[in-house]
Amino acid sequence: MTTVEAILTEAVIDIDQPVRAALLEKEATVHTIAPDQSVHSAITRMSEAGIGCLIVVDQHQKLAGIISERDYCRKVILMGRNSHGTRVRDIMTTSVITIGPHASLRDAMELMTEQRVRHMPVIEDGALVGVLSIGDVVKRVLGEQRDTIRSLRDRLAGHAA
Repeated sequence: MTTVEAILTEAVIDIDQPVRAALLEKEATVHTIAPDQSVHSAITRMSEAGIGCLIVVDQHQKLAGIISERDYCRKVILMGRNSHGTRVRDIMTTSVITIGPHASLRDAMELMTEQRVRHMPVIEDGALVGVLSIGDVVKRVLGEQRDTIRSLRDRLAGHAA
C-alpha cells in the first residue's frame, strides 16, 4: 500500500462520537414549557429564542412531551384552533423519542431518520440534559468532514514535497 493510499484509508468521518460532544458545542439552555401554558405562549417563546421546539415538563420537571412548529401547523392552524385558547397539553407530542448522551451520533441520525423527528431530548439518569436537533448533528458531521479534508490536504501536501 502506498503512503497516499494509507492516508486515504485513514480518512474517515467519525460519526460514532457521543451525542454529548454535539451538546457541548451548543448553548446549554434547554427551553421548556408547562403543559397548561397556551400554544401562543409556546410559539412566542420559540420565536424569541430562534428554536423549533420546546420540551414540555411537568411540575416535577420531568419530561411530559414536546411541542414543535410542526405540531402548531398541523394541530392548530390546519384544525382552525385559536393559539391563545389552546393549551400545550392539547397538541404536544407525548410519545417522545429520546436518546442518552453516551449514544453515538450515528445512533441519533438513524433514530431521527427512522422516526422522522427533528429534535430529541437527551436524557441521563432520568434527567433532561439537553436537546439534540438534526441541525446539531449535521453541523457536527460537517465540522468533522471539514477537519478531515484539511488534515488530508496537509498530509498529502507534506508527502508531495
